[in-house]
Amino acid sequence: MRWTTSKETMMHKQVRVNVRSNANVKAVRSEKRNGRDVLVVPSATLPDNVVMNGIRYPADEIAKSFAGLNRTPAPLGHPTVNGKFVSASDPEGINVGYIGAWNENARQEGGRVLLDKVIDIEVAGRTEGGKAVLAAINAGDPIHTSTGLLCRLEPVANGEGFKHDARDIYWDHDALLLNEEGAATPDQGVGIFVNSKGEDIEVINSAIDDAERELDWAGLRLLEAADRLERATVWERMKAAILGALPAERESTQNRKDDDMTVTKEQFDGLSAKVNTLSETLDKLDIAGAVANAIKPLTDNLAEMQTNQKAKDDAELAGHVAAIVKANILDEDSAKELTLNAARKLAERAKPGKAFGLSGAPLTTNADDEFSGVDLNAGMEAK
Repeated sequence: MRWTTSKETMMHKQVRVNVRSNANVKAVRSEKRNGRDVLVVPSATLPDNVVMNGIRYPADEIAKSFAGLNRTPAPLGHPTVNGKFVSASDPEGINVGYIGAWNENARQEGGRVLLDKVIDIEVAGRTEGGKAVLAAINAGDPIHTSTGLLCRLEPVANGEGFKHDARDIYWDHDALLLNEEGAATPDQGVGIFVNSKGEDIEVINSAIDDAERELDWAGLRLLEAADRLERATVWERMKAAILGALPAERESTQNRKDDDMTVTKEQFDGLSAKVNTLSETLDKLDIAGAVANAIKPLTDNLAEMQTNQKAKDDAELAGHVAAIVKANILDEDSAKELTLNAARKLAERAKPGKAFGLSGAPLTTNADDEFSGVDLNAGMEAK
C-alpha cells in the first residue's frame, strides 16, 4: 500500500466538526441594543473533555480558544454553497444563512462553554427563516444550536472510547437550527467543507447529550406548578375573608330607589371595622412561609430520588468494574476511574464469547471509515 500524504498530514488531519446542542428557549430575554429591539437566547456547547465520534475535546484546548466565538455569526443552519459547507463569514455563506443574529458573551462555567445569541428582531423579520426563528421562540418550541469549528486530529494510543484529540480549535460560528438535528446527521453522511484555500475537508457531525438539562427543565416546571397551586390556595383564603366582610344580603340594584342606596352611619362604621380586621389578617399571613412549606415535600422527594438514583448508578458501576477486572481488561485502579457509560461498554466485552480490541474501541466492518460504528455519545457522562 502506498501512502500519498505526508507524515505530518497523517499525524494532524484537519476536519470540520458540527457540534449540536440545545438553546435555552425558556430563558430568552428582550433587550435594547443601540436603540434596536433584540432577543437574547442563552445556549451552550462543548463540555470539557467531552468525547464524540471517537474524538476527545481536551479542556485546555477549549479554554485557550473558546473566546473566538465572540462576534461570530449565528446563521440559520450551516450555510452551504453548491452542496458544500462554507464558512458562515463567507460572502455567499452570509447571503444564504444570515438572519441578523450573532454570538457573544462566550465564557466557561461548570465545565462547559456558555454563550448568548443576540437576534435583531427587525432584521430577522426580513427573511422567512428569521420569521420562523422568532415564531419558534415566541411559541417556546425547542431550538437546537450547532457549533461549526475546525480542528486538527491528533492520534491517541489506547484512548478509552476515543482515537483522537482535537487540537488547534478554530470556532467559525454557532448556528441556530429549526426542524433538524444538525446540518446532516451521521446517518445521512458527513459531507464536505470548503476551507478558505478552496480545499475540500471532511465534516463530522456530533451531538451533546442534554439529558441533565431536560431533567433540570422538568424539575423547574414541577416547582413552578407547586408555586402556582400554593398561590391559588392563598387567594381562595383571601377571597373567603373578603366575602365574609361584605353584607350577607346583596340585593340587585335593578329598579332600586335612591333612598334604598343610603348607608347609615352604623352600617358604615360596621363595614369599616370589618375591612380593618381583614387588613390585619392579610398582614399576618406568611405567604412566603406557606409557599416554602408546600414546596418542601416536593424538594425533599426530588432530593431523595436523586440520592437513590446515584446509589443505583454506583452499585451498577461497581458491578461492571468487578467484571472488567475479572476479565483482565483493566486493573482495578484504572477500572474505578471509568464513567458509568464507559464501564457499561467495557463490561459487554467482558462477557464470555465477546472479542475485545486492543484499543478498547468497537470493532468496525469498514477499515477505511474511522468513524463507522462509533456511538454518537460514546464515553459521555451526563454533566
